[in-house]
Formats: sequence, C-alpha cells, structure tokens
Amino acid sequence: MSVPSVEAVGPSEVVTDAPSIRNRLLEIARAYLSLTKPKVIVLLEVPTLAAMLVASAPAWPSVTLVSVTLLAGALAAGGSAAINCWFDRDIDAEMGTRTKRRVIPAGVVSPSSALGFGVTLSIASIALLSSVVNALSALLTGVAILIYVGIYTLWLKRSTPSNIVLGGAAGAIPPLIGWAAVTGDLTATPWLLFALVFFWTPPHFWSLALLIHDQYARAGVPMLPVVRGEAETRRQIVYYSLQMVSVSALLFGLGGSGLTYLIGAGALGGYFIFLAVRLARGQRREDASRLFHYSMVYLVLVCAVLVLDARVDFWAN
Repeated sequence: MSVPSVEAVGPSEVVTDAPSIRNRLLEIARAYLSLTKPKVIVLLEVPTLAAMLVASAPAWPSVTLVSVTLLAGALAAGGSAAINCWFDRDIDAEMGTRTKRRVIPAGVVSPSSALGFGVTLSIASIALLSSVVNALSALLTGVAILIYVGIYTLWLKRSTPSNIVLGGAAGAIPPLIGWAAVTGDLTATPWLLFALVFFWTPPHFWSLALLIHDQYARAGVPMLPVVRGEAETRRQIVYYSLQMVSVSALLFGLGGSGLTYLIGAGALGGYFIFLAVRLARGQRREDASRLFHYSMVYLVLVCAVLVLDARVDFWAN
C-alpha cells in the first residue's frame, strides 16, 4: 500500500493533498485495527481486570500494573487474531460476503504484512509482561498465544468439531494472567475463573455458529452444526451451559466468594440456562441470536458481581 506523496509545488496543492494523506493513514490504521478483532479484545479484558481486582482486594492494584497488563493482553489477543486472519484468508474468501470484506481477502492488507503485524504484537506482549510485570504472567500469555495460534488456528479449527472446546482454553487464560500479574502465583480462584470461561466459550460460539453454519459448510470448516447437525449442537449448548453454571457456583464454595456473588451469579446463570433450554427445544434463529448476545452480557456481569462481592460487604453488621 502506498501513501500519497505531498510534492512541494505550491501551498494550495499541499493543503489539497493533506486531507488525502490523513484519510489514507486513517484507512490503513483502521485496516490493521480490524485484524486485531477489537470487540474480542474488550471481551477478553473483562475477566483479566476482574481477576486483578479480586486478587488485590481489599487493596487496589496500581494504575500502572493494570494498564500494562491490559495493554499486554490487548497486544497478545490482537496479535493472535491477526495471525488467525492471515491463516484463514483462504476460507474467509469462500465463506461469504461478511468475511470477503475482511482486509486480507479484500486486498487492503497483504498477507505478509498481516502476519508480520501479528507476530510483532504477540512478541511485544510477552516482552512487556516479562520486563514490567512478572515472568509467570508472561509465560501464561505465551501459552495462550501458542494454544490459539498453534493448536486452534493451525490444527483444530479445520480438523475436528471439538475445535472450539479445546482451542477455547486460550480465551480462558486471561484471568490467570490477571491474577498472576498481581500476586505472582495462582490459587483456586483464578483456576475456577479459567474453568468458567472455558465452559462459557462453547455455548457462546456455537450459538453464533448456528446462525452462520451455512458459511462454515461452504468453506469446509467442520464446526459442530456442520458435522453433527443443529439438534446436537443445541443439546451440547445446554450441557456446557450447565457445566458453566456449576463452575460458577464453585467460586462461592472453593473460590472464597460470598453471598452477594452467589445470588448474582445464580440469577445470571439461571437465565443463561433458560435461554439454552429454549434454544434446544425450538429451531428459531432468534433464540440462537438471543443466547449469543446474552452470553457476552453474562460474562461481563458475572465478573462485575465477583468484583463487587470482593470489594463491598453488603452483609456486614
């Protein structure tokens, strides 16, 4: 991609070209930002921040520590996503209009540039954590990148309908990273948060897969609805939702959370199961869409309730 040059041929032409240069730079920046899948980054940062706030209670983690850890997390997630976009450029071109518009198949960013961008961000995230935070958080970040890129993207996604289950471990590591950044070790609570996100991932992703299963089928990607059918996918969503809510309850018993968390998580999880069961009983697209969107709300709110419970004692005399 070439940036328009500004030739010193006269003040009027310089002024005329300046907006063009600015617009071109903004276009390039937006293209590279889209490679990082920023909406996914924001979602992953929520359990990271929640783990940090719970781990440091009753004190507060420093602004610097939080900022560096979240920045490193964004770099890791964004870099992994960019590498994923590089590798999946062939199926993105086949799945449909939605994926064809992504910047690599659309020809806005070259594959080599996208790969270099992703690798650079990934390395930067590990270097930042190891130099500013601690070795454990850096190691966990490296493991998350390895699972998402090396195991999920390069292997599982195109070979098994269990791809999102096993590969979902990468997205469950952020709370471990957040906890390790604050304490330098791992206890039962962050591992339970890991398990919560791990079991949350299949219902979240499969409800979306139900909506776009024809696109996966067109590209030959063996997602669960394509390989085992929609009915089995809806049943599996219920099973994983039940496991997710069960794990969330363990945060009350084994994770040290209190009654505020139990009440809040119970209500949020109960509604999640209600939506999952309704999806399993019917075949309406709107039920899959409703569960997909609620799953994101659920993750944010259950993390918020966990932090609130650790920070505010509503049951004190």
